[in-house]
Amino acid sequence: MPVTPTAAAADAERKHAARAEFPPPHYWRRWGVSDAPPAQLPALDAATDDAAASAPALRAAPPVEPEGEAPYRVLLIEDDRSQALFAQSVLNGAGMDVRVIGSGTEILAALREFGPELVLTDLHMPGTSGIEITSAIRADPAFSQMPVVILTGDTDPDQQLEVLQAGADDVLSKPVRPRHLIVAVASRVRRARAWQRQRDGEGRHPLTGLYTRAAMLQRLDAAIHAQTPSGLYFVEIEGVATLRDRYGYFALEAALIEAGRAIAAIADDNAVARLNENSFLVLAPDAGAAAQLDRARALRDELGRRDITIGDESVRLRALIGYTPLPHSFEDATSALAAAEQALRLARAQPAGIAVHVPPAKERGTDSAGMRLVHEAMMHDGFELAYQPIIAVAGGGEAQYQTLLRLRDGEGQLHTAGEILPAIEATGALQEIDRRVMQLAVAVLRRRSREKQPVRLFVSQSARSLGRGGYADWLLALVREEGIDSGSLVLDVRQDDALIHTIALQEFCAAMVTAGVQLCLGQYRASDEANALLAQLPLSFVRLSARYSSHLDDVPLRDEMRAAIERAHLLGLQVIGQQVENPQSAATLWVSGVDYIQGNLVQQAADTLDFDFQHSIL
Repeated sequence: MPVTPTAAAADAERKHAARAEFPPPHYWRRWGVSDAPPAQLPALDAATDDAAASAPALRAAPPVEPEGEAPYRVLLIEDDRSQALFAQSVLNGAGMDVRVIGSGTEILAALREFGPELVLTDLHMPGTSGIEITSAIRADPAFSQMPVVILTGDTDPDQQLEVLQAGADDVLSKPVRPRHLIVAVASRVRRARAWQRQRDGEGRHPLTGLYTRAAMLQRLDAAIHAQTPSGLYFVEIEGVATLRDRYGYFALEAALIEAGRAIAAIADDNAVARLNENSFLVLAPDAGAAAQLDRARALRDELGRRDITIGDESVRLRALIGYTPLPHSFEDATSALAAAEQALRLARAQPAGIAVHVPPAKERGTDSAGMRLVHEAMMHDGFELAYQPIIAVAGGGEAQYQTLLRLRDGEGQLHTAGEILPAIEATGALQEIDRRVMQLAVAVLRRRSREKQPVRLFVSQSARSLGRGGYADWLLALVREEGIDSGSLVLDVRQDDALIHTIALQEFCAAMVTAGVQLCLGQYRASDEANALLAQLPLSFVRLSARYSSHLDDVPLRDEMRAAIERAHLLGLQVIGQQVENPQSAATLWVSGVDYIQGNLVQQAADTLDFDFQHSIL
């Protein structure tokens, strides 16, 4: 019986809505729930096929391209004619230009002839598969960054994971709702165009108008090598933790975007980039100490006079600023950024909230108690390690610990890494301290191996140290000389550092992965750049930011955390929930899908490795 387009659309929407109410098969098995409702998929009947054939009349969705932009170009690979017509009509109705081919053997010719901005392909087709198509696209340098979305009726999570591992950007379950199809395709093409503009143009973020981090570092490198008289300003918004507690994460994020635009206006349209949640970088052609101090004061004072909307209120934000003059004795953008960051640490202790970088020659003559403490520890091997267990929520006897740096002074008092880090930075000894920490950790691994008590250690290292030339060769030589299992060593790098030093870190990680050393991204907070980092680095673990475990009563933030955990699992990564202080937090993290728990609820950091992993239960 013929089906009118309106009836067909309504019937399809009802069927797809029913599909969306049920998780895929075995979803609940992870939590040991045996009585969860089984997954059910509505059967495709003749009416659905008729709807697909009639679908050209479906034009409920408005065009998705911004005004003045060319239509999004989509290459659709689908051997089922009715499904191809349905998907094509839905996307055409949203204003997209869709080319359909029925076989993956035509893919490379169609890519070159049509020049699509996204490939939408069925997973299972005669003679080929979506995985093979994706691999062929990724293997061709001309199309390696092409977004690929897979359509499949297979709800097996392992199959979907295999698709993502092949390089696909997303997997959509059939039958897909028209609105979901439009959004999935449009959002990826939009991001691909933004990425292309960043690569070909000035590298500005499409939402904020600020420079991207990569573009800013490129400009900074160019200024250093050109010896251009400039000032580099590290701007930090103070009190964001209090604002987040009061207004919530999403209201705060909107306020920080507004603050970034304000900083760009105050900086007279000079280069401004957002480095992480509450810090920004400004590069301005300021010559002379007086001009640079004036610039720092203007950034602090003018931002403080502006009303920034957060929630339904207006607030005034206080900025702390550390800056350094350029040119200087900096080798590259990384060293200049480290100098500005060090000045920012000094600014936090100043009433005015402003500090300038002090060159190393002057630092060595500074009579600082903290710096003397670090020098003495380096001279007399005063550094030690403490250990905190990381236990599997599903149980198991695998012993693994997070290593924590401690410094013991002449009176026997222990100081934490947080207490001594500013002094370490001031002495310029960060890389040397990282080496000593690594030597201590490797010595522990060697001893435990000889005692037939294997253990895995997560060892914190700065991305700046890892990216330095020669560090990878030194570390691999150390692992070989000590004869330890490289899989027992996990390098733990903070997300904020990794975002700043991504390029150097990628080169380091390539060497580590081939040797079997594993990597963990610490303090993970979901964002577009952080999510991209998950795919760019060969990670094995992610450790969630403590803001998640400490704000589990914040519903939007908890939802963000669950989405972040799911994203990590789809990439094959294991997730650690840290700073777990009470059973309620542990239970929420467990239900949200974390693989491991770490915190004082399990055990406080100690100087021994005697935790009973065999009998630990949550």
